[in-house]
Amino acid sequence: MRENVKKMLSVTTARNSSLNEILSYTYPRLHTGACWYISFYAFDPAKGIMRRKRLKINSIGSDAQKRKYANQVCHRISSKLEAGWNPWVEAESDYCYKQFGDVLIHYRNYITKLLNDGVHRQSTHHDYTCFARILEQWNENQKIPIKYIYQFDRALCVRFLDYIYIERENSPRTRNNYLAFLRSFGSFCIQHLYLKEKPTDGLVSVGKALLTKERKVIAPADMQRLHDWLMEHNKRYLLLCYFLHYMLIRPKEIARLRLGDICVAKQTVYIADTISKNKKSAFVTMPQKIIELMAELGYFNAPGSYYIFSKDFLPGPEWVNEKTYRDFWSRKIRPALNFPKEYKFYSLKDTGITAMLRAGYDPLSVKEQARHSSLLMTDIYTPQDIRDANPLLLSYKGIL
Repeated sequence: MRENVKKMLSVTTARNSSLNEILSYTYPRLHTGACWYISFYAFDPAKGIMRRKRLKINSIGSDAQKRKYANQVCHRISSKLEAGWNPWVEAESDYCYKQFGDVLIHYRNYITKLLNDGVHRQSTHHDYTCFARILEQWNENQKIPIKYIYQFDRALCVRFLDYIYIERENSPRTRNNYLAFLRSFGSFCIQHLYLKEKPTDGLVSVGKALLTKERKVIAPADMQRLHDWLMEHNKRYLLLCYFLHYMLIRPKEIARLRLGDICVAKQTVYIADTISKNKKSAFVTMPQKIIELMAELGYFNAPGSYYIFSKDFLPGPEWVNEKTYRDFWSRKIRPALNFPKEYKFYSLKDTGITAMLRAGYDPLSVKEQARHSSLLMTDIYTPQDIRDANPLLLSYKGIL
């Protein structure tokens, strides 16, 4: 009798196990109350039983928002289950159901920590923060915006890059910068379990060989017009231009310079390794005309700890991003003087190097002033019309 009962139980267990395997899953449904959650059953082949999977959604806004969110999640899970997905075979993090905006907030906090720890430069943090905001605004303006991070996929990245490059008519370089941001954000999502695959895989940058230089050297006549206009309208910005044109200090470095970095007696400016692009300390020569203009404008009356160019290009305790230099150039200078778009604020440095070489200064002196890594870099700026033949080779006669 006992043996018959055991056989019947064994057959029943086997049937139930087989039935579970045939059923494989149940469709997800919403549970409300003190705790709102979505649950469904799926067959776990390792344990041979149906197991319940729960997704809590208490953190989602109002009751109406919870129901709307639950409907979308249930639809997505149902589609995946019907396609053969099994949560126990291929474990997927619940983080993929986080809202897209919340993940962007997490990303901004993360890159801010990288900035504070010295991993990211201020410029990188500023750019990626702006790119994230533009991505969020673009998504909100779509006919059907994405709401959850799992919707951040390759198709969306392609559409966004087309918006940046085609609709906004930005340059290939700008398009590449946005792609770099999308890669950074995608890597962040992978590391924090929001996504399983990089949405930017397969997307390529426009080759650097195809990118032409967008800025060009400013003609002498236009340089004179620039000087005269600034002498009349904004001498402080003229002084800023002097720092770039004569001392060849990069805008990002200028923004970090303090009055204490200037030695008037030696006519030098100290560029600390903490602010220089190549992470090396160096001194650059300050021409007398810059010292005279600074004295005329009263810059040396401010404390040595003040940034040289703070608000309104005046000395002050507050650091101001170098983007303000470019903004003033594009919004004030270019329209007032009818400069072409190829005349950029950074063109003043290119023009300064070219002018020094054309004036006969030796390339080594120019290299040291520009803090180039090699003479090859300085040689790029040498105008073609002053490239003379080497006199030592003019009369050379070989064996052949």
